[in-house]
Amino acid sequence: MYALLAIAMIGCSDDDTPVVINEEEVITTVILTLTPESGDQVVLTTQDLDGDGPDEPVTIITGSFNENTQYQGAVRFLNETETPAEEITNEVIEEADEHQVFYTVSNGLNITTEYQDEDSNGNPLGVSIILETGAVSEGNLIVTLRHEPVKPNDGLDSAGGETDITTTFDVTIE
Repeated sequence: MYALLAIAMIGCSDDDTPVVINEEEVITTVILTLTPESGDQVVLTTQDLDGDGPDEPVTIITGSFNENTQYQGAVRFLNETETPAEEITNEVIEEADEHQVFYTVSNGLNITTEYQDEDSNGNPLGVSIILETGAVSEGNLIVTLRHEPVKPNDGLDSAGGETDITTTFDVTIE
């Protein structure tokens, strides 16, 4: 009788509660729109509709960067495998404590960025930035969205977390 009671108690344990899985976002497209106080807007776009498939991402830069210019910037993340395209940016903003966008420059590119938004703890988010160009140069601007980074951090290398998407733009400042 005790054996049956023990089996019944084990069968009714709370271990049967389903675990909620927070599925990662599918991000196919990154659009970074940069608007100077005067002059033409610059839009950097990467689209990778097959994800890790055989096709390389398509990267397009419309407009050109002027030297010594300040740009107001906003980045968008989309899932274009759905119709209509799903705006992932809203989820990034809603879950700001769990995300951060990093902007990295390399190969001699003369650009600095400054965060214009933050999460509920006052740590940077990076959906909204100020990008400032310096002297004529060329190199790479790398945009990386991290999920669950360590905050605060000293940049991408110390942030940890998982990369939701990263894209590299070959940029020229004229």
